[in-house]
Amino acid sequence: MALALNVKAAGRDSGNAVYFATACDLAYYAEPEARPRFQEQLGLEARLISVDNTQVYVATSADAIVCVFRGSESPSSLDGFKDWLLTNARNFLALPEGRAGTDFAAAGVGARFHRGFLDALEEVWRPFFTAVDDAFSKQERPVFVTGHSLGGALALVAAWRLQRQMIPVHQVYTFGAPMIGNAAAAEAFALEFPGRIFRYVDELDLVPLLPTISLLSNEYGHCLTEVLLKCPEQADAASSVLGNLASKATDQVLSATLIDDVWNRVRSKVDAHLMANYIRRIGDV
Repeated sequence: MALALNVKAAGRDSGNAVYFATACDLAYYAEPEARPRFQEQLGLEARLISVDNTQVYVATSADAIVCVFRGSESPSSLDGFKDWLLTNARNFLALPEGRAGTDFAAAGVGARFHRGFLDALEEVWRPFFTAVDDAFSKQERPVFVTGHSLGGALALVAAWRLQRQMIPVHQVYTFGAPMIGNAAAAEAFALEFPGRIFRYVDELDLVPLLPTISLLSNEYGHCLTEVLLKCPEQADAASSVLGNLASKATDQVLSATLIDDVWNRVRSKVDAHLMANYIRRIGDV
């Protein structure tokens, strides 16, 4: 029997979290395998939109439109994420340009966003928006946006752009997503989506603590609302790992050695970042 989506849920719903987590897991399958799985497990007709390195499934039922952004091509490997999340984090914090800049101008003059995430969304934006707009125009239904890891970051910036282009987003669920912008950007999201963003974070997963410019302070900030999946060993929590590394820092800016050290810690806890872990642990909250 397919999982059911409660489209009337006004706040966080554990059943919906399992539903969207399952969708994020299915997004890693190639389209021929994913489409029947979306139908059988979630009751959704799914279509993959893929441009360059960005992939998103636009999935529909009579009751909802669900946008599912895929994370990295190899969810068990994070190597392609390293420069985005650590080495070039400062350079990637920027003001959007072009039509995206127009959409994000409403976030305020101080808001800055991770350029890598915006560029990745821009690759797929036109066909993605057309697909969502067509589905919404044919039948207005609640629109949900979800994603895991990189897909979670893309889900957030996509939700903002959909909203600014007159497609109302009902809720956003992300799993193991990194930060997408500075504190001003996070505040803008809190105002735009009050009580409608739910970020699931495993306490052992270091990716949600990234990008980072420094171990002592960071210009990046998170969108609300965090749903923390606590680990039994508090000493092993991701925040403790970065705290221990910060105590060894000789200056504020991450050195190449510290970047490698942080990244080795991220990779050592990759199991906590995987979608299978999030699906298993959602019932803990």
